[in-house]
Amino acid sequence: MTKNTTTTRTVLISGASVAGPALAHWLRRHGFVPTVVERAEAVREGGYAVDFRGEALDVLDRMGLLERIRELDTEMGDAAMVDAEGRQYATLPAVIFAGDLEVLKGDLTRMLYEATRDDVEYVFGDSIASLTEDEHGVEVTFERGAPRRFDLVVGADGLHSRTRALTFGPEEQFVRHLGIYTAIFGLDNYLGLQNTGRLHAAPGRAANIFTARANSEARAAFHFAAGHLEYDRHDRAGQHCIIAERFADDGWEIPRLLQEMAQASDFFFDANAQVEMDTWSKGRVVLLGDAGYCAGPTSGRGTSQALIGAYILAGELAASGGDHTRAFAAYEREMRGYVTEHQALGREGAERFFMPAPTQEILDMLAAQAPECTRTTPIRLRDYGASLSPESAAAAAAVGTV
Repeated sequence: MTKNTTTTRTVLISGASVAGPALAHWLRRHGFVPTVVERAEAVREGGYAVDFRGEALDVLDRMGLLERIRELDTEMGDAAMVDAEGRQYATLPAVIFAGDLEVLKGDLTRMLYEATRDDVEYVFGDSIASLTEDEHGVEVTFERGAPRRFDLVVGADGLHSRTRALTFGPEEQFVRHLGIYTAIFGLDNYLGLQNTGRLHAAPGRAANIFTARANSEARAAFHFAAGHLEYDRHDRAGQHCIIAERFADDGWEIPRLLQEMAQASDFFFDANAQVEMDTWSKGRVVLLGDAGYCAGPTSGRGTSQALIGAYILAGELAASGGDHTRAFAAYEREMRGYVTEHQALGREGAERFFMPAPTQEILDMLAAQAPECTRTTPIRLRDYGASLSPESAAAAAAVGTV
């Protein structure tokens, strides 16, 4: 059978966090017609601060968003390590936990959505129910909407990807737990902190609070060590109970933070985990970001992987003239080594996450080593605009992107 490499134009993207809208941006620029479906009723707010390093900054610059993102930098400084009475015993240098640029994930997600919503179809409050592929495309049914047909489907729907489950199998086959659970939520900056944070650690658990949005708000987090837990991911009250049981006897600001957690509208709770797969594509379906190769929060690389993966996947589809078989293979070839290094960082970070109360000497040593310890092999970012196939160049010109 001869593949038609000139008609792959419509692409369904599941997930409107970071990877999905970033991919939609690049696909549209290359002349494709992306549709983004998102289970949530609107763009998700809240979330922790995310870091950008190296080539991810280059991608943001090529998107024309870097300067706008810089305006949202948390400008986070060093943080204080405190004991159960709130007394500071050490200073945690920002270089250990922040990247070259740090913004709230919710701010990044909203900016990506606002940058693409005029040219990209977004369908909120729905999700993929089934995928049926044939030689010409993929028939997609949805939980709410009418069935539709697309040339390709991209799963950018995170650690618990529905797209991955439908195409490759249950998540137990691919998700590797790192032994840590985390809860994150927003609250008032009631401590009056200024571009800083407070951290309290006990054996197997930790809590922190950091300022956000020019010190007008704060974000707090609980972390605890545990093996695989059985719980309902949609039962927020049950998740609150899990956290409260583990921190019930702790001092510092823990009682107040537990109260704030119960009232937070943006509460998020999940395991720290990685996704390990032999391949990220099957037929006309491909995975992007955490859905295919989550490195875990302890890697500090998840957002960078999402942005870079989106750039490369869209670029390879354009360079191949829409031949998804060639494009998916090239995308994985470009990304695989980069991902492998970051997943190693994630595992190493998880192993030392709950270190005993560190001395200032140890923290200063870690700060001095941070640039070297977090350095990974650079990934090559091709100029895909210079390598478009004639078909892709014509399609891009037709929508006014070149």
